[in-house]
Amino acid sequence: MYQRILVPVDGSSTSGKGLTEAISIARMTGGRIRLLHVVDALPAAIGADSFAGYSAEVLPLLREGGHAVLEQSRKLVEAVGVTVDTVMREVVGGRVSDLIVEEAAAWSASLIVLGTHGRRVVRRLLLGSDAEQVLRTATVPVLLVRGE
Repeated sequence: MYQRILVPVDGSSTSGKGLTEAISIARMTGGRIRLLHVVDALPAAIGADSFAGYSAEVLPLLREGGHAVLEQSRKLVEAVGVTVDTVMREVVGGRVSDLIVEEAAAWSASLIVLGTHGRRVVRRLLLGSDAEQVLRTATVPVLLVRGE
């Protein structure tokens, strides 16, 4: 039960709460964790003069930040003796939730654990939050961990 736990991380305190819960589950079940960070390029590109200039300057910084988030999270998991690996994916104009669900299917995850927060208020009103979309479309159980 819950041997392959996918945990999307973004460096927020809310995603940290999700990671903490996933670690507890993995320790109880002897499971492993896959950390996923999705670089969402579109929100930062909206104000850019041109996407080409944006991607050449800002996208590498987003990737660097993503690697740092994954490394910090990986160290937390390894410190308690849980097997862990990391994946970084990118989306431009698509939904982060779609990549989370795709990664869960490709990796044969048995559980997705993610924190929920309201950082994208306008987008949530129009499309629904990423956490809600994952909950609706995932083919495996999803544990949502509420932030403060």
